[in-house]
Formats: sequence, C-alpha cells, structure tokens
Amino acid sequence: MKRNAFKMKLKPGFEKEYKKRHAEIWPELSTLLSESGISEYSIFLDEETLTLFAFQKLNADLDEDTIPNHPIVKKWWAYMADIMETNPDNSPVSLSLKEVFHMA
Repeated sequence: MKRNAFKMKLKPGFEKEYKKRHAEIWPELSTLLSESGISEYSIFLDEETLTLFAFQKLNADLDEDTIPNHPIVKKWWAYMADIMETNPDNSPVSLSLKEVFHMA
C-alpha cells in the first residue's frame, strides 16, 4: 500500500460549493477511483489559505496513467474548473507532497 499526498488551490468564495459537489460525488467516479486502486481518499481545506490537502491510499498495482486519462475524470475536472485553480486541460493545479514522517 502506497500513501500519496498533494495540495491544490480553491478559488475564493467557493468553499461551500466545493464541499457540496464532493458530497454529491458522481457514483461512477467513486466506483472508478475504487476499482482503479484507491482505497482511501480524503481532502482537507485550510480555510485561511484556501489550500486543499489531499491524501490517498493506493494499491501497489495502481496504474497512475489510467485515472487522469479516463473520460469520467476529464468530465469531473471540467465540472470543477470554475471553482479551482486548473491547468489548460482542466486538471487541478496540484503539487505532490513529500512524506517526512509516518506513524503506523
């Protein structure tokens, strides 16, 4: 099991909308993530900076190219693009975080 953490950025004024959209996550997206090898996925919001901190547990055999290239993920990114900082392809601007401590 691999742990993955990264951060993204929310646009000002969209805190409630971001939470609402994730509370109503599309079942087909949730299924895709689970079936692709993500066993846990949490996102936390720093309300002062609007930084989103994401944490995932990934199966060792996860193909990291599958998810970002899947049509349902691209559709989700387009749906979220108006409330997050995004790249030209609508993927969230994200920065991988280096693990410096873990207590099991």
